[in-house]
Amino acid sequence: MATREAAWELLTQYTKSESLRKHALSVEVLMRALALKYGEDPETWGIVGILHDFDYEMYPNIPDHPTKGAEILRQRSFPEDLIYAISSHVDALNIPRHSLLCKAIFACDELAGFLVAAALVRPGKSIMGMESKSVRKKLKDKAFARSVSRDDIYKGATELGVDLDEHITFCIRALEEKASLLGLDGTLS
Repeated sequence: MATREAAWELLTQYTKSESLRKHALSVEVLMRALALKYGEDPETWGIVGILHDFDYEMYPNIPDHPTKGAEILRQRSFPEDLIYAISSHVDALNIPRHSLLCKAIFACDELAGFLVAAALVRPGKSIMGMESKSVRKKLKDKAFARSVSRDDIYKGATELGVDLDEHITFCIRALEEKASLLGLDGTLS
């Protein structure tokens, strides 16, 4: 059975970068919040958030990421539905996102990275009080956080069936609740 502890252990074994670990934590926070919103299991959804990029440092190129990671997860007897959801978060692999879990991880991954980047350039380096309007403005600036796929952010909200502004606001509020854990509360400035 997959546990958060096992997922965290696997992440820390394969991911040495503190920023990638923080990304995993931010996606976990968003996935847990969405699980509660949709009446799903926050533990399972959180594990998907933690593990979605655990193999990225070792295998940064598609299709190795996330295919090699899926092989590792299978060897460790992680449930197939988690492996499928993790695999589906890479749009280039064209894996159908047929479940709410798959749609959620896709809708959270790039947006989490973008929200963290947006928070870290604010005065005080805090996500507290950030608004959707300012995030939307930064989305239009192609030079800002240029490695983040805007198309994936827009497509993620559409596939999840939510308005983008509502999704951004929901995600900001979820990250605010764990801001100190994520280094987004302004104390690290």
